[in-house]
Parts: sequence; structure tokens; C-alpha cells
Amino acid sequence: MSNNQESKELNSTTEEINKGGYFNVYSLWDIEPVKAKGCNVWDTKGIKYLDFYGGHAVISIGHTHPHYVQLLKDQIDKIVFYSNSVVNRLQDELREKLGELSGYIDYSLFLCNSGAEANENALKLASFKTGKKKVIAFNDAFHGRTSGAIAVTDNPAIQAPFNNGHEVVFLPLNDMGAVEEAFKADDIAAVIIEPIQGIAGIFPADIEFLQQLETLCNEQGVILIADEIQCGYGRSGKFFAHQYANIKPDIISIAKGMGNGFPIGGILISPKFEAKEGLLGTTFGGNHLACAAAIAVLDVMKDEDLVNNAAEMGTYLQDQLKGCIGIKAIRGKGLMVGVELEPEYAGLRNKLLFENHIFTGGAKNNVMRLLPPLSISKDEIDIFIQAFKKQTQQ
Repeated sequence: MSNNQESKELNSTTEEINKGGYFNVYSLWDIEPVKAKGCNVWDTKGIKYLDFYGGHAVISIGHTHPHYVQLLKDQIDKIVFYSNSVVNRLQDELREKLGELSGYIDYSLFLCNSGAEANENALKLASFKTGKKKVIAFNDAFHGRTSGAIAVTDNPAIQAPFNNGHEVVFLPLNDMGAVEEAFKADDIAAVIIEPIQGIAGIFPADIEFLQQLETLCNEQGVILIADEIQCGYGRSGKFFAHQYANIKPDIISIAKGMGNGFPIGGILISPKFEAKEGLLGTTFGGNHLACAAAIAVLDVMKDEDLVNNAAEMGTYLQDQLKGCIGIKAIRGKGLMVGVELEPEYAGLRNKLLFENHIFTGGAKNNVMRLLPPLSISKDEIDIFIQAFKKQTQQ
């Protein structure tokens, strides 16, 4: 099946589902999950699906984990929300547990509601600190859909004219010479980078490039922002993907796997920043229920050693994929794997979904994104590999 045929089928399904209802901006599969457990979901027809996508890398500890469910239920019985004008000890507990597990004990935490909002606050904080407004981002980057975040996202098709007033320079990833040339302008507030680009097709930044970028930013007083929204929270096989390069960004943006499906985001902030009343703000960010969800995620990640499991299972997954036909390239770290397919296998994702009942993700240039829960097992990976081989050998 060609890409155009797939697109027509998906758009047709979308039109049928969305008639007169929800604002029609998504291509939808005609599948309605109603139950989930571990690495599986079930639809309204009782069909069981293996989840190798985690809803855009959001499901970190597995669906409906008992500890996660219990903490949320307990918190609902106590208090769900109050504003940030009162003390919320859950925020302190979350910061301490996140600092311990990530290795960033000395960094402050600001909580918000999403990855886009996290990047928005990171960019704002960098501009406050430096007094400058120009930002360096990288080709094919994706940082979100709010005004500043979308301005540093390299996709004009999703940028409204309203977003185009920001001063952004896009450079090739891993090209240090281009970065050094851009720095000659001496008006840079921040550099924002995904240590592993996700939507671009799973492209890791080179370790040496990240190290040189940190050195240059420190020398020039430019804020280095690591967007760990998709590649962070254990997904890469380390808590943060930038830790492969042994660097310490000034600001780290987080979301997705942080709440295992509950909307929450945040930024970890270097001690070099001074907090001032009113500098940042949010209505819903850091609410009681969101904190309970995030605390549960960290508890399970620690108790079940999920960061190491992501590293081990990621290696196993890539090793097994190397024996499959139809693959042009395999990229990634841990359980953030991009499988670039040969053009004739463009319809593979749909076949895996509708014939083998396996969810996978897509990216640019015929890339299949594999982002399963960090709790995935060898047996579940074997199910995926068997289905992959069966479909590509037909």
C-alpha cells in the first residue's frame, strides 16, 4: 500500500468519526481502547493490542500499574486540586525523589502541565537570565505547539503567522562549526536541543557535539536547554539521554513519561538561576493529583529498576531487529528506537496494527518509532519481532 493510499484511508476514517463533532485535526484509526494493563490495551470489541508506542512515549511504567492506580485513588479521596498560593508538600516529595533518581539533587523544579509548556518556561527563563531573545535550535527539531515552543520547532507547516515573530536560528544537528559561527553574533539567549530527536526519526546528537556545545555555552554565558520530554525519564537507558555525554544542561524540560498518562510537565533548573516571585506561574501545574501520579511513577521506576530494564531491553530489541529484512537503518538508545524502512515496506505499521494488533509510532522518512513502556519484557519483544518478520517476508 502506498503512502498516499494509507493517507486517504486514514483521512476517510477520520471524516467518518469526526462528522459534526470534535475539531478535525487528527488522523484516527477506527480503534477505541477501553482497557489497559501493563504493555497491552483492549478495544471495544475485546481485541487485545501490544503497545509498542505508549501513546507518544507517555506510558513509562506500564498501563494501570497497581501502585500508580492506588496512589491516584488515595489522592482523589483527599484533595485533587488547589492553587499554588498554598503549601503543597507533594511538590517537595516529587522534587526530592526526582532529584535522587535523576542525579539532579541540587536543581530546582518548576511544575507545569505539558512538554510544550515546559519548553515555553525554559525559553522564558533563559531570556530573563541573559537579557537576550535569540535562540538556536536544530533542523528537524520538535519542541511543542505553544508560541515559543513552536517557533523553535523546524516545521513551517504547523507555525501560524502569530508564531513567526520569535528570533530563531536553525542549524544542522551535530555541526559544531555552524554553532560557533552563529555564536559570533553575540546575541544568543539559549540553545535548545533534543539529545535524541524523536519526531525527526530518532536521531541522537553526537556525544562529542553535546560536550562541545556545553563548553561553548558556558564560555559565552548562553543557556543550554536539554529537551528531554520524549527521550528522558529512563527511555534512553539512562534517566536522561544527555547523561550519555556526561554534561549538565542549565535547564532540562520534562513531561511525557513523567505522569504515565496524567498531564504533567516541568523544568529542572540549575542553581545559577535565582527564583523571584511572579517570574513564572501556572494555574494547574503541580496540582495534588498530578504530583501523586508523578510520585507513583518515580516509585515504580526505582523499585522495578526500569531505567536499567530500558537499557537491557533496548539492546535486545535492536539486536533482534538486525535479523529482519526490509530495514534500511536502526537508530536510538534504550527503548527509543527508530526503524527506517525500505520504501516498499511503507505500509508495515498498518499491517502490524490491523493484522497483528501491535501499536507502533511513525516519524519522517518512513521511520517506525518504537517507544514501548519501560517495563517491556523479552517475551513481548519476541511477539513484536515475530510479527515484524512475518509481515516483511510475505
